[in-house]
Amino acid sequence: MAQEHHISVARTARYFQLGELTAATRQVWFVCHGYGQLAQYFIRHFAAISAADPSLVVVAPEGLSRFYLQGTGGRVGATWMTREDRLLEIDDYVGYLNQLAATLLPQASAEAQVTVLGFSQGAATVSRWLARAPFRPARLILWAGAFPPDMDFQAAGRLLRGLPVTLVCGDEDEFVSPADVEKQGAFLREFGVEPEILRFAGQHTLHAGLLQQLASRQL
Repeated sequence: MAQEHHISVARTARYFQLGELTAATRQVWFVCHGYGQLAQYFIRHFAAISAADPSLVVVAPEGLSRFYLQGTGGRVGATWMTREDRLLEIDDYVGYLNQLAATLLPQASAEAQVTVLGFSQGAATVSRWLARAPFRPARLILWAGAFPPDMDFQAAGRLLRGLPVTLVCGDEDEFVSPADVEKQGAFLREFGVEPEILRFAGQHTLHAGLLQQLASRQL
């Protein structure tokens, strides 16, 4: 009978960034892509908000596991985890994102406000990360995705207590129905959070106008 073992190894992670982190940086956005996406393309959705505000920097980490989207060639995507060895994959990406934040945030103003946005699979990713992160964001945006219901109840409660949460979804999203959004809202209310719910005309994608609206708000 084969025995399963694990060892920890060092590996190289990739991220993309819009804007320069300096003492003048007032907003830092960490944005995590969905299943099968790559950070270099995902971050393009945020180019307009970065260009409009030089004090806003966008950081897009990329999932540690890449794969061919069809067969053995062609387009490549990335994923944050699969069901295989999932708990250790979660540990790996939480450690990666914590290290990235610890490297980048000291380069910004000490008063810089952090927004964390997760799209689709990235929504569960950022939720699990923030429950174990050494910093607290100014807000959490879950876009076309959900706060994972299997998280430790106490960890989830500590994270969500007093945290502004925004749920965003297209009205024609093929993966997230209006009922799913309402169910997610009800779940968050169990933790004392009244989420803001924003909808737009569209499918399973980001929306430039709503991103600009969120970026322009005072935190």
